[in-house]
Amino acid sequence: MVIYEPKGKAREYAPLAANLYKGCAHGCLYCYAPGATLTAPAVFHGQPCPRRDVLRQLQADAVKFRGDKRRVLLSFTSDPYQPLERETCLTRAALEILASAHIKVAVLTKGCLLAQRDFDILSNMDAEFAVTLTSDDDAESKRWEPKAALPADRIESLRAAKRWGIPTWVSFEPVINPGAVLRLIDATAAFVDFYKVGKLNHHPFAQTIDWPAFRQAVCAKLDAVGKPYLIKKDLLEAR
Repeated sequence: MVIYEPKGKAREYAPLAANLYKGCAHGCLYCYAPGATLTAPAVFHGQPCPRRDVLRQLQADAVKFRGDKRRVLLSFTSDPYQPLERETCLTRAALEILASAHIKVAVLTKGCLLAQRDFDILSNMDAEFAVTLTSDDDAESKRWEPKAALPADRIESLRAAKRWGIPTWVSFEPVINPGAVLRLIDATAAFVDFYKVGKLNHHPFAQTIDWPAFRQAVCAKLDAVGKPYLIKKDLLEAR
């Protein structure tokens, strides 16, 4: 099966998910996926590839999940719009399969300009478009997420999705710059429908952030701009 039910912290984000690729070329320093998939980081980030027979398996899953009320997230352990997607068009093919089965989808990506290619499909199905935002500074973004889209490109993709009539949300997870998160809320509130916020994990830099103070500040900011949001459990419980 390609479509599965996430467990643990991931379940806060989506009741169902599908990972089309093995590995991700974005090379984010905080990435938990190499450890979660028991893959050496050099292989995970340096040799991403489509999962074997993934579209055939997805087609079979689509029959099983046809019309399911739960939403499928693309994706947790890779990015559906990493550079390899330009060659494979794997995500576009997967969206066509899911759309034909009337399966709800949420796309979460840092490969944002490429993602706009598929807004024609997303706008004609029950779909949400989401972007991970960590910084509003190009140098900081490149340091933490070397091969992902720059902040301005991610923000523009959200604006473009809204023009297409696609519901949008932002994942502020992981938080690596609390001040940037507050500024990014102001920069995107006009065209983002929902925000999800979670702390940095699996990296020693997390110990440098005052999480209770950030939690209070981000909730106050989101309340002030009148946007619905989810604070993930690990941030809610951070001391």
